[in-house]
Amino acid sequence: MNKKVVYGIIVVIVIIAAAVLVFNSSSSSPLAVYDGKPVNQSQIVALESIAANTGLANKIGAGVDSPYPTATSGYNVTMVNGKPTVIYIGAEYCPFCAVFRWGAIIALMRFGNLSSLHYMTSSSDNKEPFTSVPTFTFYNSTYSSRYITFLPVEVENNTYGTLQQPSQLQAAAAARFDSGGSIPFIDFGNQSIQIGIPQSISPGYIKSLNWGQIIDQIGNSNTTISQAVLGEADVFTAEICKIDNFTPASVCSQPYVRAIVG
Repeated sequence: MNKKVVYGIIVVIVIIAAAVLVFNSSSSSPLAVYDGKPVNQSQIVALESIAANTGLANKIGAGVDSPYPTATSGYNVTMVNGKPTVIYIGAEYCPFCAVFRWGAIIALMRFGNLSSLHYMTSSSDNKEPFTSVPTFTFYNSTYSSRYITFLPVEVENNTYGTLQQPSQLQAAAAARFDSGGSIPFIDFGNQSIQIGIPQSISPGYIKSLNWGQIIDQIGNSNTTISQAVLGEADVFTAEICKIDNFTPASVCSQPYVRAIVG
């Protein structure tokens, strides 16, 4: 074969291989372009509407969220600024944190206002069991509530770089209940904890959808996503009610809360 032809074939192969490598490393998910961008206000309103929909919450109840967070014993309720405190430790790369945040955000919206939420996708690295899961990040977000104090920390970004350091209070909670360092970790006022997520709430349910599609699915009680995400939100709501003296009554007197509390 002519040497020029051979060299030409080699060049073409190298170019194609390079193009494939670039695509796999930087374009694994079209949703990644939204990472770090503020959440569209219409989607915030849609999530708040779902959070406030007591009929939907009562229809779903605990959904498929089992087992419940684990009760602790021998500890006083953690108080910050005179309010019972919920601590979250997670990371942006984590696909399980990604699906966890959906339910946590809906529950938190029932007790206060979340602002400055930003879009995020979990890591695109194939070493993760689920890649590029659409979610949000608590990094740089703010939360205000008459009833609880919410203290979140995202320890790494979605490329495994250090993002935030846990506060002394957050680190103490993790040392007390989560010596293995698993995430997501949530501490409901030292009265109950959840480490990781139940197998019934899989990141696989939402990884192939965008944010708008996921919100639509959560609002439809007949979907698996609604049963998983809203069921999780309802359980988290009940856990918060237990530490804040069941206030506000408009949330904590709902039948689904009473059924979950038992």
